[in-house]
Amino acid sequence: QVQLVESGGGLVQAGGSLRLSCAASGRTISSYAMGWFRQAPGKERECVATINWTGAVTYYADNVKGRFTISRDNAKNTVYLQMNSLKPEDTAVYYCNAVRGVTAIFASWGQGTQVTVSS
Repeated sequence: QVQLVESGGGLVQAGGSLRLSCAASGRTISSYAMGWFRQAPGKERECVATINWTGAVTYYADNVKGRFTISRDNAKNTVYLQMNSLKPEDTAVYYCNAVRGVTAIFASWGQGTQVTVSS
């Protein structure tokens, strides 16, 4: 069973940057497309970015396009999310998971990492 551990969140001012990491253990994720999701208080979890297994194909939700960059290091079994030009509306708990399209595949989720953007 795969364990996903997200890290790198924190408190940042609007316009700032953060780099999130998602480390997988118990199973290699190199053959999976992976995605980053976020859930703000009172809102449903949404997929903000995905990357295919080679890293050559990416997808971004419209509200993060041009500001976020997803990448992966299959040798480290890790996926990253570089977030620039952060806005208060980016405040949420961020999670990663394997994806098919924008739908999560793994039943279990990590604890997530909190991102808080102050105005």
